[in-house]
Amino acid sequence: MQLQLPPFANGVTLCHKELLEYRGRSALIDLSSNSQIKSHMAGTLIAKTKGRGMEFDEARHYQIGDDIRAIDWRVTARTGTVHTKIYREERERPVYVLVDLNHQLYFGSQLLLKSVQACHVAALIGWSAIANGDRIGALLANSFEHRELKPRNRHHGVLALIDYLVKIHNQGLEHFKNNQPVTNTFEQSCSRLRRVVKPGSLVFLISDFNDISDKAAKQLQRLGRHNEIIACQINDPLDQQLPSQLSGSFAVTDGVSRRQFVVNSSQRSRYEHAGVTHQQHKMALLKKLKISTLHFSSHLTLLDQIKGSQS
Repeated sequence: MQLQLPPFANGVTLCHKELLEYRGRSALIDLSSNSQIKSHMAGTLIAKTKGRGMEFDEARHYQIGDDIRAIDWRVTARTGTVHTKIYREERERPVYVLVDLNHQLYFGSQLLLKSVQACHVAALIGWSAIANGDRIGALLANSFEHRELKPRNRHHGVLALIDYLVKIHNQGLEHFKNNQPVTNTFEQSCSRLRRVVKPGSLVFLISDFNDISDKAAKQLQRLGRHNEIIACQINDPLDQQLPSQLSGSFAVTDGVSRRQFVVNSSQRSRYEHAGVTHQQHKMALLKKLKISTLHFSSHLTLLDQIKGSQS
């Protein structure tokens, strides 16, 4: 079967049009229904949002049974009668996406770079959040810098997200081609994310999680105390298994340099064992943190994977 690229995509660089295509696809991930997340992406996920923020609504006369911590002392002093503050749940929930675009994600063996697929997932989440009336914010990080986008509602938020996804992704690609040193890590991104996310937010982590460390896990553990976190793992078929037709001697090139490799049965077995073991370790760590995980591959379009999980 011949693989077909998504509309306007070339699989390597990123453009605005391919991310704007997800505008009419927001129904594929439902962020509504009484603070529950219902997603059809690679299976069904239901998760409760913790710590939803509250905002002041009004002050009324104190009644027996009211929490004394909610007493409005200013109104009480002004009127001479004890008043208590009444809060209501925030109507707009902040939705954050951490998009990890470190150098390891600039890889793809068949259709798309993992970094491109990561941006497609982020765009779909962004459009879905706006369609649900939520605010969308982001932390975008490549190997050299990070960009924080404050949560915004309506189309302003998702259009800003798309604009910076294109800039950060393509900039990282140029740095990668020029072999510039890596300075930014997934651990640093998690630390920054914990500082900018407000309690009660829904947080999507989009990465291959190859760089998840114990220190990064501690940051995510703290973040998860007052927020709901969902991990979106981006994989490539070569991450865990070599193609069956790949054997003997073959050449690999990045367009500039060229290297020769030899694959035999013993090397294949070691490669696959290392890939499976590493994947199990990452999933065990996320499970320990009580973070639910959705899986996406770079060898199929995002829409094909969603349709396949629904059939």
